[in-house]
Amino acid sequence: MSLPVFVVDTNVVVAGLITGADRSPVAFILDAMLSGSLLCLLSPELLAEYRSVLLRPKLTKLHGLAEAEVDRLLVELTANAMWREPKPASPAPDRGDDHLWALLGAYAVSILMTGDRLLLKNPPTRSSVISPKTCVDRFLGVDDSAR
Repeated sequence: MSLPVFVVDTNVVVAGLITGADRSPVAFILDAMLSGSLLCLLSPELLAEYRSVLLRPKLTKLHGLAEAEVDRLLVELTANAMWREPKPASPAPDRGDDHLWALLGAYAVSILMTGDRLLLKNPPTRSSVISPKTCVDRFLGVDDSAR
């Protein structure tokens, strides 16, 4: 079975970086993104959001990375992703997430991975929205004993 292409919401990347549990679904997701074993879509807007959120003072205290280290992490994520510059799409349930809906529309079979319950409960037409745990269970084949 080939893996689908994912749009990974910022909350998943942040959670993967700050979790203390290296066997949590978000840690597996971030590791898979960095290794290139999870194919992801990125856009200029999503990459900028990753950076701005990861550099928030409260989060830098949690993950302990300097700005240059965050930038290196983002370079690695970008190197293993498919780049798209989507046109605006229908509005998301939270207008701050419109760029995610646009990115989903830029690749027909992509799946949004998020921990945002509003987005999980209101997927866009013709697209899927799943949680990190669902992704790990369905697509990454991580044995429950490994978690």
